[in-house]
Amino acid sequence: MIEILKAILFGVVEGVTEWLPVSSTGHMILLDQFVKLDVSPEFWKMFEVVIQLGAIMAVVILYWNTLWPLEYKMYGRKGEKKALVFKNGSLDMWLKIIVSCIPAAIVGVLFDDKIDELFYHPMPVALALIIVGVIFIIIELTRGKLTPTITSISQFTYKTAVIIGLFQLIAAIFPGTSRSGATIIGALLIGVSREIAAEYTFFLAVPVMFGASLLKIVKYIHEGVSMTGMEAAILVIGCITAFAVSIAVIRFLMSYIKKHDFKVFGYYRIVLGILVLLILR
Repeated sequence: MIEILKAILFGVVEGVTEWLPVSSTGHMILLDQFVKLDVSPEFWKMFEVVIQLGAIMAVVILYWNTLWPLEYKMYGRKGEKKALVFKNGSLDMWLKIIVSCIPAAIVGVLFDDKIDELFYHPMPVALALIIVGVIFIIIELTRGKLTPTITSISQFTYKTAVIIGLFQLIAAIFPGTSRSGATIIGALLIGVSREIAAEYTFFLAVPVMFGASLLKIVKYIHEGVSMTGMEAAILVIGCITAFAVSIAVIRFLMSYIKKHDFKVFGYYRIVLGILVLLILR
């Protein structure tokens, strides 16, 4: 029962921090310093990534009509025939999402183990929390009052997609940066509105997290480690909890940023990073 309660706690933390620009991976690493799951090291490395599948399913459910690219279209003299076609603009949107994902995907496949070895530790996470927190505050103070020039994803160019993808790459390399935080910063710097910046980072999460989770699962299976019944239960419960919490958090964030900026998340990151440095120094 204790392990199940721990799995729920990890699911809550994942669901809250995945979508707020405060670094879910960073929080998971830090939580692991205080709440240890009774699992194998191999399972833990897989779990901290695959639990994100629960979170991204929340995006798929909430934005299904936008994300699903196909629809039936009637044709013929009397409209008696129908064909499955791409929705207007959906193919272009997905191509740009894929372009944004390419840099992080390449680095993730080639250097995943090395990144884990070098940066998946409390101190690098704490520094990333503080640095990106300061950047958020500076951006909001200097650019927050400017009128956005991009107010819909349909206005994105491929150059826009590449720039946001390069910012996402920073988060792929440095845990604690926050994937959503990095992409939002990149988007704000090139004139994207807060709402569209947040929405686009939600959409980017779908292929990125599916790919990252698949990579971790393949490596876990390749290592030949047998998953225990308790570990399977922890994974399922963690994912379900992350899904339920993510539904609420995504709705909250989209409502919040209509009237507020991101400075509060910057302050939170700085305070958390300092606490980590003090506690785990």
